[in-house]
Amino acid sequence: MAEVIDGKSVAEDVVRSVKTLTAELVVKGKPKPGLAVVIVGEDPASQVYVASKSRTAKECGFHSLQHTLPAETSEAALLKLIAELNADPAINGILVQLPLPAHVDAGKIIQAIAPQKDVDGFHFINVGKLGTGELDTAFVPCTPAGSMLLIERVRGKDLSGLNAVVVGRSNIVGKPMANLLLAANCTVTIAHSRTKDLPELARTADILVAAVGRPEMIRGDWVKPGATVIDVGINRIPAPEKGEGKSRLVGDVAYAETAKAAGAITPVPGGVGPMTIAMLMANTLASAYLAAGLKRPSF
Repeated sequence: MAEVIDGKSVAEDVVRSVKTLTAELVVKGKPKPGLAVVIVGEDPASQVYVASKSRTAKECGFHSLQHTLPAETSEAALLKLIAELNADPAINGILVQLPLPAHVDAGKIIQAIAPQKDVDGFHFINVGKLGTGELDTAFVPCTPAGSMLLIERVRGKDLSGLNAVVVGRSNIVGKPMANLLLAANCTVTIAHSRTKDLPELARTADILVAAVGRPEMIRGDWVKPGATVIDVGINRIPAPEKGEGKSRLVGDVAYAETAKAAGAITPVPGGVGPMTIAMLMANTLASAYLAAGLKRPSF
């Protein structure tokens, strides 16, 4: 059976380090990191995520701000708020919770965030820095950054000679994940819905990352024996065995059968999920260190 990669434990390590480094920053007479989270509307899932982000920021010793705006907030009003947060020296990280209401252009809002405060890593400047290997000053999207940390715990930082297959080509996970693996000297293939003979390609991977949003799509016989499998997917499916109307969470990987072949695997839940908020804290801390003229901490 595969080693189970405990994302919850690694995330706790990251948050612990962030707390310590925040305290050290304050001892040096520098302002504590500031994170502003903006939520528009009343999407229940978004509210849960935002509450968790704000709670963790406070736990880390950050200056934590939350702007909860009504669903009818205009694009102009949101852009005005972003401009104010960009200009506020007490704020190092700005996070706009997606999705936004249909009348607001999410792309325009994300690109309005100052790149040095874009702790989600979605601004074109940060995308370009990651793509060209400028990792010292780039902010990397939190989910791939967290996934990379989990891979490093199993495989080390130098992945020379290893083949990686990333299934999924989104701007939020697939593409940045491929760039991170490339920077660590992996030979990388990005696969997607139009890829021919995906199972055969997946079997070439020493590191297999699944980020497609399709429940249990990656089967056990798609996995090379001993491979490291990172399951980014989180899907809710019916679970009649638990009772009428009940559901359960599964990833993009058929866990039970894949765990028999893999060398290491992330569970869902408890794998990549907890890493996302931990890396948001790490990015905000890094922004504060850079703003203070200090060397960016690594995790």
